[in-house]
Amino acid sequence: MFLLWLRVAVLFYGLAAITVIPGVLGSRPLWRRLAMPLALGGWLFHFVSSVEMLIAAHRWMPVGPREIAATLALLIVTVFLFIAWRYRTISFGLFALPLAFLLTIVPAIGPGRYTFSSPLVRNGWIIFHVTALLAAYAALLFSMLSSILYLAQERRLKNRQSPGFVSWLPPLNTMEEISQTTLVIGFVCMTAGLFAGSLIAQEQVGAAYFADPKVLLSFVMWALYVALLFIRRSTGLRGRRAAWLSSVVFVAIICVWAANLLSSVHRFSLP
Repeated sequence: MFLLWLRVAVLFYGLAAITVIPGVLGSRPLWRRLAMPLALGGWLFHFVSSVEMLIAAHRWMPVGPREIAATLALLIVTVFLFIAWRYRTISFGLFALPLAFLLTIVPAIGPGRYTFSSPLVRNGWIIFHVTALLAAYAALLFSMLSSILYLAQERRLKNRQSPGFVSWLPPLNTMEEISQTTLVIGFVCMTAGLFAGSLIAQEQVGAAYFADPKVLLSFVMWALYVALLFIRRSTGLRGRRAAWLSSVVFVAIICVWAANLLSSVHRFSLP
């Protein structure tokens, strides 16, 4: 029965992760109001699942990578809920909720490996995985370009120079909006791509997938992406610093992508 509760918790975490993105980055009150009840619902079902699992196993501590990952996710959400209650902010949900979802998705499948119902379904997930990650790279590239062009336009205006080569550039506010929007789109695509890749690889190599250094590096890349979003949103970072920050994260993501090409668990090919 504990697997059923954990699967319900995963569903709540997924919905909470989806709603917290526009709630925090888009400052939309409705989405913010939805994120907290969903996160709390996921935590309650997760807590019940963990208690039932330990009682059924007649022990007090989690054992094995799946149980440890699920327990870590529970603790992460617990800390997030405490911060949200104590300091009246859900900003850290950008980190906590997607991470909790990714940590619990494999344990929720059960002790065996998930098997796709048909090769066609598996191929669909592979296509979705690759397309989502490539879309994330493309979005971050446009974010970096718009930040650099913002810098060029701002410098021209400060020095009161003639338009010259950059006369075709849009206004500063437009470029800033493009940079922020593409960042959010890229974050959604990257999260979806990592989820799809985790599901595919779990079928092939099981929980050992999460022990691969390049996979761990991919999740570090995702954390950098979240940090970039959070810093830009919370500090109003613009201009030169925003351009440098976007460039550094983009280079880091390209390095991770190149490393993943050499990983033994990144051999997803269509039959």
